[in-house]
Amino acid sequence: MDTLSVTSPDCFYRESGESCADYSRRLFPLMEQMLEQHCETVCAVIVEPLVQCAGSMRMYDPVYLSLLRAACDKYQVHLIADEVAVGFGRTGTMFACEAAPALPATHRDVLVSRESEARGSGCRERPPAGITPDFLCLAKGLTGGYLPLSAVLTTSRVYEAFYDDYTKLTAFLHSHSYTGNALACRAALATLDIFAQDNVIAHNRTLAECMRTSTLHFSDHPHVGEVRQCGMILAVEMVKNKKTREPFAWQERRGLHVYRHALENGVLLRPLGNVVYFMPPYVITEEQIQQLADVAWQGIQRATADL
Repeated sequence: MDTLSVTSPDCFYRESGESCADYSRRLFPLMEQMLEQHCETVCAVIVEPLVQCAGSMRMYDPVYLSLLRAACDKYQVHLIADEVAVGFGRTGTMFACEAAPALPATHRDVLVSRESEARGSGCRERPPAGITPDFLCLAKGLTGGYLPLSAVLTTSRVYEAFYDDYTKLTAFLHSHSYTGNALACRAALATLDIFAQDNVIAHNRTLAECMRTSTLHFSDHPHVGEVRQCGMILAVEMVKNKKTREPFAWQERRGLHVYRHALENGVLLRPLGNVVYFMPPYVITEEQIQQLADVAWQGIQRATADL
């Protein structure tokens, strides 16, 4: 499948003294230009909101998502949010898209009017607090990790486009042998009950603060280029040169040294190249978070001891 790519608003590359929000705004014109040039042939923009997880846990400011939602409306291109990893409370809100600042009223009115028209309803819904993608891809946290299950949510407008008489042959048919597995769906319902009853999001914010404070000193390490955090995701990027942020050669596998040290001390820290990250289950305790931090610090010291 032919695709187009746009430079990421990854805030690791912001200038000294530049905020993540300003950097994300500065990078957005590249996306705007791409949409302007190709909107006639592009059907959708796919983003992983706030954190590019497999991409070394690089993070960007939510304002980029607001600008993107407005641009997709302007050029009539669908917005697909991949929240497989960042959804279900991982970044501080139930879904990462909720963290994006609300769109200007004019854009919100357009969105609500479109939704009402699609439903054939004259009433207007209250605009969401954050942005709303046209497709929301979910998995992982949906079942709390007990069974594999994924789901794609979409808008009534998209649903109505495929809802017609069978003879029109416009139905959107997609399934496979294990679609709607009853046991996996039951696990998901139980997980959703826990979110509804146990105030998981608020508790996660307490744990996230513990993660932040337990790793404050990491920024002073001579070979840590950045400590970045978004809710219950915290990443520590090791670099060869702190001032220039020159990376270690990937062949040196510095992260592997941290991983091996962690295993020797009863901790699982899977690195992404030279990035050591925490993405713990929500049942972790503050004491266990401190243990993670202590072992990670020791591992980083060991991985960079030859310099």
